[in-house]
Amino acid sequence: MLLSLSNTPRDYAWGSTTLLADLEGREPVGTPEAEVWFGDHPGDPAEVADGTTLDAVTGGTLPYLLKLLAAADPLSIQVHPTVAQARDGWTREAGLAADDPQRNYRDENHKPELIVALSDRFEALGGLRPVPDTLRLVEALGSSHGIAALRERLGGEGDVLRDAIAWLLSGAAQAEVDDIIAALSGATSDEFAAELDAVRSIAARNPGDPGVVVALLMNFIVLRHGEGIFLRAGLLHAYVSGLGVEIMAASDNVLRGGLTPKHIDVPELLSVLDTTPGVVPVLRPAASGAVTAYPVDVPDFALRRVALSGTPVAVEISGPAMVLATGGEVSVEGVDAVARAIPVGKAVFATADEKALVLSGTGEAFIAHPGV
Repeated sequence: MLLSLSNTPRDYAWGSTTLLADLEGREPVGTPEAEVWFGDHPGDPAEVADGTTLDAVTGGTLPYLLKLLAAADPLSIQVHPTVAQARDGWTREAGLAADDPQRNYRDENHKPELIVALSDRFEALGGLRPVPDTLRLVEALGSSHGIAALRERLGGEGDVLRDAIAWLLSGAAQAEVDDIIAALSGATSDEFAAELDAVRSIAARNPGDPGVVVALLMNFIVLRHGEGIFLRAGLLHAYVSGLGVEIMAASDNVLRGGLTPKHIDVPELLSVLDTTPGVVPVLRPAASGAVTAYPVDVPDFALRRVALSGTPVAVEISGPAMVLATGGEVSVEGVDAVARAIPVGKAVFATADEKALVLSGTGEAFIAHPGV
């Protein structure tokens, strides 16, 4: 069975006033539109065409949440726990009310996620840069007291990235944070020009926030249309700007580390943070063929992009699936062989009895379903 889905965009402050409207070919509403949720998450279940919501169909059992995400300003720097860490945190916070702003753990699940760019440019921070590279970037900032203190910490022994992040977020380093942020304005570097420009822009939107200096320690990633990154548990990240399709495990567990007025629990963030430095691989669209798979090593979800050029494309699915149209004119058929048009920015849900879907038209769509 196929069901048409829609939802109202969520109005988070970092959202774009134009990206979702432009995607859907409508007039902007004049206020930020940040995310559209296609799932059965109790916080905002998708709306079914018959007036019900998707959780009434699934019983709230979908292992994934599919979204459109439109960022005009940076999201918070954040990290998500493993399943074991989430279960432990959930148990420790059993005495807190479900809506307590001091609560870190909203459920017992992990929250790995995959983002694929729809805009021509999507900017993100992902993972921690190797320390020798960051030391070269810091050299471009000069030699004032804050920069000298950061350089000293990064040049020490042991887990220097964890030590530096703990210091920056402690509240005791605000004078050094302010000094480092001030030094950004005059810094130049041929090697790190893009990184410095990005962090200057973040600083302008978040004056005095220690997360600005944490961002200096992170990899700056630019995705082009159809490119994606997978963000595993423990990996520090923040989306900076752009429009994308995001899929994640069905969880609301977020530990924040800056660029936000929301609750920040530094010890808890550090307890789940993986400070292993390295590059986050970019997953690129297929060089040939209509279907691009974005491989991830979790069972909660799988995501494929289908580029349609007039020839129908059959795609096998496993479990309850969604087809989200992101461009052109897209139709989908299930076992009943009845074609259903999917407006851009909307989705169709396929119940678990559907084993394959046929997509037709000219345009672009994404298929989400549980992993195998």
